[in-house]
Amino acid sequence: MVKRILGLLGIALLVSCQPEGRVFVEHEKLSPNVEWLKVDKREFKVPIEDTSIPYNLSLSFRYANGYQFQVARIIVTEISPSGVKTTTNHELIIRDEKGAYLGEAGYDIWDSEHIIEPGKKYDEKGTYTYTVEHNMPNEPLNFAMEVGVILDKDIKE
Repeated sequence: MVKRILGLLGIALLVSCQPEGRVFVEHEKLSPNVEWLKVDKREFKVPIEDTSIPYNLSLSFRYANGYQFQVARIIVTEISPSGVKTTTNHELIIRDEKGAYLGEAGYDIWDSEHIIEPGKKYDEKGTYTYTVEHNMPNEPLNFAMEVGVILDKDIKE
């Protein structure tokens, strides 16, 4: 009984921490060596049930102190439920002009979220597949820890 109550409390806490309008969030760890290899692509399956509203598509990037670049160059490939493939390049800003890390700090680990497609409209219902890979000059990309995909309803206030 106590385990069930604690489990329900944990679920309630997770749900209450999600921003309003959050439809999908998933993060995947990269190498345990705190690096990201070019061949180390991450795949995310995002279900779309409502095509009548706009969404904000974001990438999350977790990195550690020592990340040496101002940006993270990322390639995102989207495959629609019917198989239409679109590839886009994005630059996630990791450091400001003065070199300070951006995002939420937790000791020496940083979490950042970057809207890559604001007001995105989906044409089809179903599951969209997103493949995320880095396009940086260094191999491996050191101090990279996790990457993720986030989808929020584009709620205008």
